[in-house]
Parts: sequence; C-alpha cells; structure tokens
Amino acid sequence: MLRRTLIKDHLQEAILFKHRAWVAAVFCLFFIIVLLVRLFNLQVLEYQHFDKLSENNRVRLMAIAPNRGLIFDRNGVVLAENRPSYRLEVIPEQVNNMEWLLVELGKLVELDEADIKRFRKAIKRSRPFEGIPLRTKLSDDEVARLAVNRHQYPGMEITARLSRYYPLGESAAHVTGYVGRIDEDELKNVNETQYAGTSHIGKTGLERYYESELHGEVGHQSVEVNVQGRILRVLEKKQPVPGKDLILSLDVRLQSVAEKALGDYNGAVVVMDPNTGEVLALVSMPGYDPNLFVHGISRKDYRRLQNPDTRPLYNRALYGQYPPGSTLKPFVGLAGLENKVIGHKESIPCEGYYLLPNEERKYRDWKKTGHGHVDLEDSLAQSCDVYYYELSYRLGIDRIHAFLQQFGFGKATGVDIQGERSGLLPSREWKQRSKNKIWFPGETLIAGIGQGYMLTTPMQLASATSILAMRGQGFKPHLLKEIHDPATGDGRQTEIAPLPAVKLNRQMNWNHIVNGMVSVVHGVKGTARQSGRRLKFKMAGKTGTAQVFGVAQDEEYDEDIIAKKHRDHALFVAFAPVDKPEIAIAVIAENGSSGSGVAAPIARKVLDAWIETQEQK
Repeated sequence: MLRRTLIKDHLQEAILFKHRAWVAAVFCLFFIIVLLVRLFNLQVLEYQHFDKLSENNRVRLMAIAPNRGLIFDRNGVVLAENRPSYRLEVIPEQVNNMEWLLVELGKLVELDEADIKRFRKAIKRSRPFEGIPLRTKLSDDEVARLAVNRHQYPGMEITARLSRYYPLGESAAHVTGYVGRIDEDELKNVNETQYAGTSHIGKTGLERYYESELHGEVGHQSVEVNVQGRILRVLEKKQPVPGKDLILSLDVRLQSVAEKALGDYNGAVVVMDPNTGEVLALVSMPGYDPNLFVHGISRKDYRRLQNPDTRPLYNRALYGQYPPGSTLKPFVGLAGLENKVIGHKESIPCEGYYLLPNEERKYRDWKKTGHGHVDLEDSLAQSCDVYYYELSYRLGIDRIHAFLQQFGFGKATGVDIQGERSGLLPSREWKQRSKNKIWFPGETLIAGIGQGYMLTTPMQLASATSILAMRGQGFKPHLLKEIHDPATGDGRQTEIAPLPAVKLNRQMNWNHIVNGMVSVVHGVKGTARQSGRRLKFKMAGKTGTAQVFGVAQDEEYDEDIIAKKHRDHALFVAFAPVDKPEIAIAVIAENGSSGSGVAAPIARKVLDAWIETQEQK
C-alpha cells in the first residue's frame, strides 16, 4: 500500500510564526511597560512613602513615661511619692513549658487567680520576646527567693520600676486619692500620645483633679530593631519631663489630730483659714489605705471596703449630706435681724413647745421644761428651738431661702476635688418642682432649726462659718497652695478667689450673732461651755444635733433604747479668735447624739493643736 507524502507549506508556516511572534512581542512589551510604570510609581512618585515604611521597619519610636509629680503638705511632709518597686515578668519565647513554669513560680511567690488570668490575656496581645508582668509588686523576701532560683527558670525576669506610694497610709487618703491602672473607658478620653508608656492614672481626690499637672510630658527614644521587632540599639533619646509637684494648704499635724479626735465615730472634720479659703484639714472617717489600689486591689480587700455600714471609700466631708441641725441657727437669726422681723433684745417665751396659729400640733423644744424668756443671745447660747420656730414663722421659707443662699447653702463650694455634693436648701418653688406638692407652714419651722428637707455638707458648713467669721467676706475653699516645677524650680501660687460679699443693712447685726456664738462657748448657760474652759482666747461656736429619724408626737427620744445607727448626729461649728479670726472649723460625728458632748470636744482638740503650731512659729 502506497503512503501519501504531505508537502509542507513553508511560506504559510513562516507567516504564522511571524504573527505569533508579533503577538508575543506585543504582550511582552505591554507587561514591560506596566512593570516600568509600576517601578516609576514606586521609585519616584511614592518614594517618600515607602522610604518611610522601610525606615520604620528598621527604626521604631518608643515612648518613655515621665515620673509623676509629688504631693506635699504645707510644711513639706510627703503625702504621695514614687518608690522603686519590683515586678515578676515572663518572656514567653524563652519558656519551653509555660504551665510548668507557672506552677513552679507559684511555689516561690503567691500567685492568685487574678494574676494568672491577667497574665494569660496579656500573652495573646504581646510579642513573644517582650516581658509580660505576672506579679506587679514583690516584697523584698519574694525578690530574694526569685533571684536565688532565677537560673532554674529561663524566661523569668525581675524588673524594677517607679510606682506610686502613700507614706501616711490612711491619713488624708480622701484628700490625695489614689492612682490605678488605666482602664478601657479612660483610654478613650486621654491623649494616647501623651499617655504612651504610662500604665497608671489618677482615680480619685487630688490625684484625679490635678492629673494634667502631675502626669508630666512623655519622652521618646528611637531604637533600631530587627525584622522580628527586637531592639538592637538606641539611636536617639528625648528625656521625659517629670510632672509638677503639688504643695497643699493641708497641715498634716492638724489632719492627724482631727482623725484621732473622731475616734470610733464615722464622720468628718473640715478646718479652714477664713482669710484665704485654704483648707487646713479635711477629714473623713473611716479612711482607707490608698496603696491597696496602686497595683490592683484584691477582691478580699475591696469587699472589706464595700462595707455598707462604714463605707470607708465615701468622702463624708464632701459627699455626705446631713441636716445641719442647730448649727443653722446663727444664720437664721441673722436673717431675722436683717429682715427686721425681730430685735436682738426682743424676748420670746419658751415653755418647751410651740404652736402654730389655729393648730394643735406641738413643735417641741429639745428641753422639755423650756428655757423661759430668751432673747437672741440667749437663744444661741442655750440653742432654744422655740425661739427659732417663732422667728422662722415670721420670716417664711422664701426669705430664709434667699438669705441663706448668700452663705453658699444649697450649692457646691467648688473646692478642688471632684464629686462635691450641693446639699439642699429647700424653698416653696423647690418642693413644687421636685415633689409637686405645696409648702406647709410647719415645714418652715422645721427648716428654721436645720431639720426637714435641709441638707448640708461639712465642707459647706465650714465655708459658711468662715463667711460669718469674716463678717460677710468669704473665699473659695481650696486645697492646693502652690504648683512647683522640679525641672525649673519655678512655683505658681494658687490665687485667692473672693466670693460675693454678704452685705448687711446694719453692720451691728454681725456683732449680735457673734456675741451669741461666744456665749455658746464662754457663757454660763452655753451648750459648749465645757469645751471653752481654759481657752487662751475667745472662740465663737454653735452646737447642733440632727435627727436621723423622726419622733412621733406622743413619743420621746430615748438614746438608751435606740440602736446606735439611729441616734442623732452630733455637730459643731466654730471660729477663733473672735476679734481676728484665723481658723474656722466644722465637725460632724455620725450618731454621736450630742453636739456639746461629742462634736465640740473634737473641735477643741483640733483648736488646741492649732494653737500649739502657732506658738511654734
């Protein structure tokens, strides 16, 4: 069988090859052009951008946290400082068996569930070559045990850092406040750049109020790193600027005396210089140790501080709102004189109770048998309730409200700690607005002796007493005396801020009220005469008791059968010396029952300590 032989068409094949070569060349040229365009874009148009990214792969900017400013009292006593503290860290990449290491380290130092849980969460968001804190505060004994056994546990490190420390512990804790770890909510509100490298922030007290002054300015260092991000060397460094120091008006000696004087009573003491508004002591008892919060408080300690009966974290001096009781009487008496509804020599009979016109309900005096006929000075010295029932009825609640408002009742004083309460100065309009009810005449009587709806804070009472001491000229209370810059040595004094003056139509009315308050302490029948004995100069004061619960018409208050938590609060306000006031004080002892028997002696101890400090100058 013969095979057919195919004859190739070389011309056709040459044409086909040429076409294919042209197509391939076009495609190659196209991709070369694309590559050149992209290369031009990378090397020329976007050179700076990618050059910066490349540099960041090699050089990294790291933040250096500044040292926090210190806090001192007026005499240079340290209230808040920074101390070296040691913490236990673990470098994950150097650990072969993490679970085994945690068990072994737990034999050397105490590791609770919170430590382990926090450590495991930190591992997930950290680089394997970075040290992760396992315990943030180690004792000297723990450091020693870990250091001796360090060679047995690769990946375990002991690092030293500065941390906040409060050397006085519970004393003045409500003033200084404390710092704690920055939480997620705070991270949203702070400047991330300024707080880079910072783990703590002020939480309460002055630590929070003056956070911007205490924090300082963050520093930076440029470091060379490898592809894994490990630091190879430091290229450039800008030192951080430390925070500014706070010098307070607080006197730790007076603070300590006041704290001890309160004893077992929950309560508050506020001491002021009426000439400047400087707060010399601000006590709230019971206190707490702010050091517990710096490195994270344990659940056990926090539960203890949550005790509903004592509430150690509650700043009673600023947040506590109490009926002022009879400490309000000097201000109501002054309102009566100014509105000319009573004369300072006018005598009012007191038979132990008061009746409103056409009513049978008795508004009782604290003294069952009454005080007889009393004028203004006697009414203050003996704290006659009936006198102020009559005076309040003549004034009416609207005039009482308008006059007391001038002394700062019903509004926060503006002292430099956040969260201060405003108290409550009732009025006809307030009751209608808040309770949708009308005001009754009997409520005016009760308000006139500092009971009923009337509420004040110890800070308000001290401020109002200062205004009274200065015959109408008050100053905004403040705790900060000076801001000191440790870097430059410069200081900036706190400006004294005068309050709107209380102006009277008759200046003699100040003297009538002050004379009555002097009789409280130095008069033969004064309710605080025991606390005025052997005093080197004259003091003007006023005792008070504030009911915790009401007593029915047919019942009597019997302290012996009433639980302590239901007993009356004891109050006392005072200023001295009378002719040239230099100190004003407000005291409240919760459930102390007697202003004269409990609160006034506390104030006397503080006053004696103040006299001693003045004699040492």
